Amino acid sequence: MPMKSKQHTVKNVIPGSIAEELEIAPGDKLLSIGGEEVEDIFDYQFLTQEDYLEILIEKPDGEQWLLEVDKDPEEDLGLIFESGLMDEYRSCSNKCIFCFIDQMPPGMRPTLYFKDDDSRLSFLQGNYITLTNLSEKDIGRIIRYRLEPINISFHTMNPELRCRMLHNRFAGESLKKVDRFFEAGIHMNGQIVLCKGFNDGPELEFSIRELRKYQPYLESVSVVPVGLTRFREGLEPLEPFTPEDARAVIATIERFQKLSFEETGMHFIHASDEWYLTAGLEVPEAERYDGYLQLENGVGMVRLMKNEFDETMEKFRAAGRQPAPKEISLATGMLIAPVIEEQARRIMEAWPQIRLHVYRIVNDFFGPRITVSGLLVGADLLRQLTGKDLGSALYLPENVLRAGEDVFLDDMTRGELSAALQVPIHTVKSGGCDLLKQIFE
Repeated sequence: MPMKSKQHTVKNVIPGSIAEELEIAPGDKLLSIGGEEVEDIFDYQFLTQEDYLEILIEKPDGEQWLLEVDKDPEEDLGLIFESGLMDEYRSCSNKCIFCFIDQMPPGMRPTLYFKDDDSRLSFLQGNYITLTNLSEKDIGRIIRYRLEPINISFHTMNPELRCRMLHNRFAGESLKKVDRFFEAGIHMNGQIVLCKGFNDGPELEFSIRELRKYQPYLESVSVVPVGLTRFREGLEPLEPFTPEDARAVIATIERFQKLSFEETGMHFIHASDEWYLTAGLEVPEAERYDGYLQLENGVGMVRLMKNEFDETMEKFRAAGRQPAPKEISLATGMLIAPVIEEQARRIMEAWPQIRLHVYRIVNDFFGPRITVSGLLVGADLLRQLTGKDLGSALYLPENVLRAGEDVFLDDMTRGELSAALQVPIHTVKSGGCDLLKQIFE
């Protein structure tokens, strides 16, 4: 029996669009474009770039319309589908020893347990993929549609070690897929989640040397420390990195940075901010981040924040700006707290009418080894801030809330926390100027 071709249900039609003129309506199904099946959003975008289209639509009653369209090549049809990807998300087939999702507590919302490993999300959202479930068809589509940059979780370039770390016997062989992207000139970024006693030390040096062979199409690689929660029963035993370990990792990375910059003008390999904060070292100057290619992976965020803060401070002081007297509080994760405390001190020195309280929040929910602000939950904030002097408002990092919503990871809402602490709660962007701007409002 032949497989049924994919059908994509129209969720909405943009007013005034070509689709509206063609009387396409919500509930209709897109069957094909130019006689070709549409697998996902990339097929759709590629096939609709022509100036002449034949679109096959099926109405809810089963009637099929073959519509002819003359348009400008870049003109959008105006269709919005039920799924933004126009396909199911592909889940991860690995059992990585460092997987954060495997270290989640039970009882959280189902979406937090989904492990994606989808090359399309790498292009759309910047997600990292392991290559293990990337088929020949997927590789061909990436090259055909120029879905770049593609973000790859390398972790190690030692095939046998990669199989062990990902608990997938195909994980080492899948590294050869990078050669295909390199030969096709597809730009890439990479990451290495470093696990003590596994892919650090000589193994890290080997991986960096191997990855440098893919320059310039492999533009950057970040090295981030494994995150370890208290929910690791039954998982591979892993140890946290000490300050001394962090300094050794930084020394290795900076040695290769110097070599790469001398040869290519790019630093290429980058240590995430967490290494420098753990080691008690100053983060590198802005120029070392090659335009902040790995910002979303925690590489350079502290330097960017510091520079923006310094520039905004200087701008406000030069303009003679004076904020109204106020007393407010800031709550943040343990890792970045020293930076926030220093900035708070400078603000109070410059404007004595401002009083700031900075509170370091220990992550009891995931465990004290989790020190980043983005994984703080409402329950920990409530318990540790109750009874504290919070002033007229509490400011939290924007990333403690689910993107676009007012919900913490434990499903407590900002409104519930605000009511419990009896103080208004505002969020601050990760840049260094947002807090100052809010203080001066």
